[in-house]
Amino acid sequence: MTDIGIAHLSLLHLDPDALVDVAARAGFDFVGIRVRGATAGEDLPDQSPGSRMSRETLVRLDDTGLQVRDIEFLSLDGTTGREEWMPMLEAGAALGASTLNLAGQDPDFPRLTETLGALVVDAAAYGITPALELISYNAVSTVAQARDIATAAGAHVMLDPLHLQRGANTPAEVADLDASLIPVVQLCDGPLELPDRIDITGELPRGMTAEGEVRKVESRAHRLVPGDGEFPLRELLAAVPEGVPLSLEVPNAGLVTRLGDLAYARVLRESAEALLTGVDHD
Repeated sequence: MTDIGIAHLSLLHLDPDALVDVAARAGFDFVGIRVRGATAGEDLPDQSPGSRMSRETLVRLDDTGLQVRDIEFLSLDGTTGREEWMPMLEAGAALGASTLNLAGQDPDFPRLTETLGALVVDAAAYGITPALELISYNAVSTVAQARDIATAAGAHVMLDPLHLQRGANTPAEVADLDASLIPVVQLCDGPLELPDRIDITGELPRGMTAEGEVRKVESRAHRLVPGDGEFPLRELLAAVPEGVPLSLEVPNAGLVTRLGDLAYARVLRESAEALLTGVDHD
């Protein structure tokens, strides 16, 4: 049986404790929680161990039986160090997380590998393994780059179908990855080609804006529910180990505004279940 979870970015306006409630009511098995903003303007509650939000989230996890599988978000840009990641590891360990999602923005790959290796050592003491996500507009944008750096550093690889598609990566390249590198696979959908323009109809959370590059706006605020787009999602799932956990990362401000949090979460859960039907791992 495949565990299905929801990433915080899908409902980023919710505080972690509320996210756990909605996820449980929608039938999810786990959540991903953002303990550090991806941008300087992203306003998140303090989730250090013992903080009010950490305590309340732990109560909700205990009440619902859900788990926190991964935390985010960290960008290794050549200046990132222990000052940034140690508070994340402490917050994640208190919540029981096993994965820390991060991006590789440092174009100096030897330095990036060394930095990631240092993070891996620190994270191991907390029972957490970093996962390097290939992101189409970052320095690490391909499966091969993420594989080589993660393998050398002792980390995992995070796969996101949006960035696989926008970075011209293929399911065949994913199939060549060592199964031990893949702790979870994110899910979303979209058109095969990047749109020239994206109009956001709903309110964006936590200081996000709809300005800037279209590819970043799409990534942060306008992904499609699995099955509503053209990404080769069944091919992707056939290329990864059977039973690998799936995390729905589908920020779509318009749909959330129209449906409401719980109904949207249920749509995402149902989309994953439908997608799993007919996936052939042979």
